[in-house]
Amino acid sequence: MRKEMDRALVKGFLKASGKNVVNGNGDVVLLNGWGLGNWLLCEGYMWLSPQNERFDRPRRIEAVVRELTGSAFSEYFWKEFRARYTTKEDIRLMAELGYNSVRIPFNWRILLEDEPGLNWIEEGFTLLDNCIDWCEEYGLYAFLDMHGAPGGQTGANIDDAVEELPRLFMDQDSWDKALAIWEKLAIRYADRWIVGGYDLLNEPIRPGRPGIVDCDHLVPELVRFYDEAIALIRKHDRKHMFSIEGHHWASTAALFTKRFDDNMVIHFHRYGCPPELHIFKEFLDTSERLNQPLWLGETGENILEWFSAVFPMAADLGIGYNLWPWKKMDTKNSPLSVHKPAQWEKIIEYTKGGLRPSYAEAQAILQEYLDNMLVQNCTHNTNVTWHCLRQPGCIVRGTDFDLFPGKGISYNGAHTDENSPSYRSDTGMCIKTVKVKEKEFFFDCCWDAFALELAQDEFAVYTLYDSTGQNTVSLELTVKEDAIVEIANENELLGTLELHASENIIITKGILLPQADKVLVKVTVRKGVVHLHRVVF
Repeated sequence: MRKEMDRALVKGFLKASGKNVVNGNGDVVLLNGWGLGNWLLCEGYMWLSPQNERFDRPRRIEAVVRELTGSAFSEYFWKEFRARYTTKEDIRLMAELGYNSVRIPFNWRILLEDEPGLNWIEEGFTLLDNCIDWCEEYGLYAFLDMHGAPGGQTGANIDDAVEELPRLFMDQDSWDKALAIWEKLAIRYADRWIVGGYDLLNEPIRPGRPGIVDCDHLVPELVRFYDEAIALIRKHDRKHMFSIEGHHWASTAALFTKRFDDNMVIHFHRYGCPPELHIFKEFLDTSERLNQPLWLGETGENILEWFSAVFPMAADLGIGYNLWPWKKMDTKNSPLSVHKPAQWEKIIEYTKGGLRPSYAEAQAILQEYLDNMLVQNCTHNTNVTWHCLRQPGCIVRGTDFDLFPGKGISYNGAHTDENSPSYRSDTGMCIKTVKVKEKEFFFDCCWDAFALELAQDEFAVYTLYDSTGQNTVSLELTVKEDAIVEIANENELLGTLELHASENIIITKGILLPQADKVLVKVTVRKGVVHLHRVVF
């Protein structure tokens, strides 16, 4: 099946070849995988403490753990945390699910003491060595991601900054330390082909906002850092690919006025945006202009139907993608969910000014967290992968029909008016707002309030991958007028539904799909009008 073929492509150094990424044999590799968030750089929201300045980044989380448990237990806790949060079993499972790459975010303080001079921490490099070894064993390209640079490259909680400033670009010592780390990594891994590339800085220079200083004047320094880091690395390593991110959460392509290196990917992030073609356009134009490949290197944190819309679209455009994060506490949209310790709220309430648990209580709570984070003790959200890879078990919004190869083949609507929600308005398909919806979470773009209206002889096509021959498709729709709906694949009619307007939201009985690596399901209205809400595989 497809995932075995993708894994077979993990062979030899990755390289940029025009707008593609290729392996050592010159075969095109479409990257797909996850980021190991929270392992080597903790984020408070993954500890169920969002927007809590007392507990939002590594240095502050570390301080709270020491306050609550004492120095000896704190030292034990962090050693065990690094040993347990990501293990060989995590990498094995990721490969088994069908992914071919992993992004390893790290904090500079894992590798280098926060002291004058260069005092290296060998235990930190060993953590990277081990993960890279596991990736080689199970066939996953490993991307090294400097998620927290000395001084902070973003100026936010995500880079472990001391304050809300990207001091990497302001302090010479921070600058020198960051370059030294990349030189050290290049020397260490120059001959490791399983290392897919070097992601030099994660989400540099966040945008300004009320109460937060605008640091856009530092963008030229970001460009200079990339130039110096690349030149330094190339003294030791001519083989590895670079991953270069733009500023403002890696959301803009304005930085890419030139090729930083011939062997690089243009790396961008997308969160909380409607799953439309236009979210890729700026970077597609940049890729075309520079003739370099794209990588959607961080994305996710949404409902699963958003996953099933965005990532197949990226793949159709030849854009690899890496989701965020692989594992976190009490979640439904990461492959692994860590069970929340029974008394966890005592930790969180303390960080908000509440009562302090005793040393023994805090130690017991954090020990439970250590036990719960092991792969075998997590909840496995297998439906996350079904949606990311559009496999059996996924659900696709009716509005998120295939866009490629395009109108007349993937869809054929005759709608000429502007859609009221302005969603996919350039397709000629009629999109309706069918429910009132307000944002339910931070990255909610509310696009799931829409449905696709299909009238006589209009159709839409939806792709499913890795059908076993025992899979079915069913439709969730509203019948606006008595209707006849056909479901077909490329070669045959699979079923016909006769529906009456008195029927409201319905799920048809499952219609059997053929066995194939890729199945195209065509939904056609032969009579009447329906609002297609979801296609259920």
